[in-house]
Amino acid sequence: MITPNHPKLSVRRQCKLLDVNRNRLKKPPGKMTHSDTELVHLIDVIYMECPFFGTRQIRNDLRKLGHRVGRNRIRRLMKIMGIEALCPKPSTSTPSPAHKKYPYLLRNIKVTEVDEVWCTDITYIPMPQGHCYLVAIMDWHSRAVLAWEVSNTMDTGFCLRALQRAFERTGRKPKVFNTDQGSQFTSPEWIQTIEGNGIKVSMDGKGRWMDNVFIERLWRSIKYEKLRLWSYETVGEVAQLVSDWMEFYNHRRNHSAHGRQSPWAVYEPEITLKTAA
Repeated sequence: MITPNHPKLSVRRQCKLLDVNRNRLKKPPGKMTHSDTELVHLIDVIYMECPFFGTRQIRNDLRKLGHRVGRNRIRRLMKIMGIEALCPKPSTSTPSPAHKKYPYLLRNIKVTEVDEVWCTDITYIPMPQGHCYLVAIMDWHSRAVLAWEVSNTMDTGFCLRALQRAFERTGRKPKVFNTDQGSQFTSPEWIQTIEGNGIKVSMDGKGRWMDNVFIERLWRSIKYEKLRLWSYETVGEVAQLVSDWMEFYNHRRNHSAHGRQSPWAVYEPEITLKTAA
């Protein structure tokens, strides 16, 4: 919300109006160099294969590939990518201090029907210049992706658009909606939309990435099975690749957990999926 070069308001004045301490302002990340972009792609490959690797293990793998790079640089690039080692830590997502957090409602609960629980998450997609983000809405029981959205900004708006598309395409609403504690999902706009539709809010516990494991597996699959096999330059090209793979995933990719049926065959066995995202 702070505009560094505002024509009328200084940064000091903006902070005072927003009641924000200037010390909380972070220096914007610098532009990525060509070598940074190359390292980002390699880090993404290593991370998707071993998401529990931290900067030390990633550094060792990169050095085996001939890249003499230090942990500080890897840490900086991983921060830009929005990723970190998937292991118990004090915090795996950072909500706004002013946002309300909700308890995790699914511990020791067996979800046996569609639309009992929906879940969502955001993943980072590296590009030749910069990066973009993908959000997906998934039915917990069937693993069907009900809607998704690609954006070059990680804000609440593109998450809400995906949610609205899920409501419109299915004509249904879940009993419980599970997310992490990221600022997009703790925001008043998101919470009001969820609770306004009579849905209970559930949030992963701190350091509990396994609480939303099904959608974490989705990210691994789409990156290994599609995005890494194709080149792309624009957000539009990424969206087309995602659309193609989501259609394949929902209708052709079989899951052993459901007797080798596709996710959509479990979610809606009698009605074909409406127009793909």
